[in-house]
Amino acid sequence: MPIVMRLDRVMADRKMSSQELADIIGISPVNVSRIKTGRLKGIRFSTLTAMCEALHCKPGDIIDWMSDEEYIEAFGSLPRDDDQPN
Repeated sequence: MPIVMRLDRVMADRKMSSQELADIIGISPVNVSRIKTGRLKGIRFSTLTAMCEALHCKPGDIIDWMSDEEYIEAFGSLPRDDDQPN
């Protein structure tokens, strides 16, 4: 049951760069990249709130859930446990 980050799509829709979002919400561009790729262990609600305010979106626009079957169909295989956010 993978959690999928959709931040890249929301940013593209808003024509916002990682650097611009990082500057607005006060985190590093590296951390924005980690959020975009799902390579993170967790995310603070304050960061999620700031992203939603900056991008004028809802948390569900950024974070999605897929069944194992949907994930495999979309990405070819399930993420390894060490890739899975906690």
